[in-house]
Amino acid sequence: MQNYKITIAYDGHDFEGFQTQNRPGSRTVQDELNKAVNILAKKAELEEPIKVIGASRTDSGVHANGQVANFHFPYEMEAYQMSLALNSILPGDISIKKTELVDDDFHARFSGHSKRYYYRVSLDDFINPFKRFYTAHYYWKLDLSKIQIALPDLLGEHDFASFAAAGNQTENTIRTITRADMEFNQKENEIVFTFEGNAFVYNQIRIMVGVLLEIGNNKREVHDILRLFEVKDRQQARFTAPASGLYLDEVFYG
Repeated sequence: MQNYKITIAYDGHDFEGFQTQNRPGSRTVQDELNKAVNILAKKAELEEPIKVIGASRTDSGVHANGQVANFHFPYEMEAYQMSLALNSILPGDISIKKTELVDDDFHARFSGHSKRYYYRVSLDDFINPFKRFYTAHYYWKLDLSKIQIALPDLLGEHDFASFAAAGNQTENTIRTITRADMEFNQKENEIVFTFEGNAFVYNQIRIMVGVLLEIGNNKREVHDILRLFEVKDRQQARFTAPASGLYLDEVFYG
């Protein structure tokens, strides 16, 4: 069996996240990938279907530019031909950007050592119908300088218990953030947050964005993030930014 690593882009709007839900009527990215890979492998007459393993379990409505997955395939195809074949089967809201042949022990989830996400926030007065599925919308006045001051407080190793949504499946909420910055796109009237870290707890980035927006809107003290680290209380973080603005941009491997 040959191990293939694929880099995937997808529009998350019509998906209930990446991971298979095992629920009638649900549609996930993993379901579509599993279906496409097994169509290609049909002539091998396998006893068990091939399962595609993803690097990140992105939630319903979350997008990806650089999701990574791997699967073991019964016969060898040239990498580019594998991309062509899968893209000919997959629906239009998923695209294989790159395929690589990798060592047998490569695992998309456990071999990675960090991830980069970005988050788009539209500052338009009214919701742009062409952006509504691809940005968050925040029309309240923001002091961007306060957000810039607050962002470095996220850097380093911290206990993100206050930033973990209900449903978080890991007891350990200590994570390390290596990048946290923001840019203003004047042409699009958007701010774009970028975060990199070794891992993230459930909904962590969306909750961090929510806290940062409240800091910019003077609903919180500039360094309130430091207090949230100490109290370890999800209820005090409050606002979770919508899924529509979040993108998995890249998964890094050693």
